[in-house]
Amino acid sequence: MTTVAVPSVLDQLKALSHEIRFELVRHLAGGERCVCDLEALLELPQSKVSYHLGILREAELVSSEQRGKNTYYSLRQDQFFQLGGNLLGEIFMGPLALTHQTKSIC
Repeated sequence: MTTVAVPSVLDQLKALSHEIRFELVRHLAGGERCVCDLEALLELPQSKVSYHLGILREAELVSSEQRGKNTYYSLRQDQFFQLGGNLLGEIFMGPLALTHQTKSIC
C-alpha cells in the first residue's frame, strides 16, 4: 500500500508564491478553464502553463479533467478554505501572548 503525502501549508504557500501560478489561480477563480484558454490569457506557451499547473495540482490546489484532447482545470476551493484555517492555526498555535510582558530584552 502506497502512502501519498498530503501537502503541508508551507508546500501550498510555496506553490502559490510564483507569479505565474498566482495568476493561474486568479483566472481559475472565475471558473473552470481549458489549458488553451490559460495559454492565451497569460500569453505563455503550453509547456510553461502545464508545468505550473502541475505544481498547483501536486499541492492539491487545482484539479484537472481530460475531455478529448483538452485538459480542463478548476480550483479546489475546499483546499483554499482549509489552507486559510490551517495557516492561522500554525501561526497562532499555542497560547496567545499577553500584551504585557514581564521579561523583555529591551
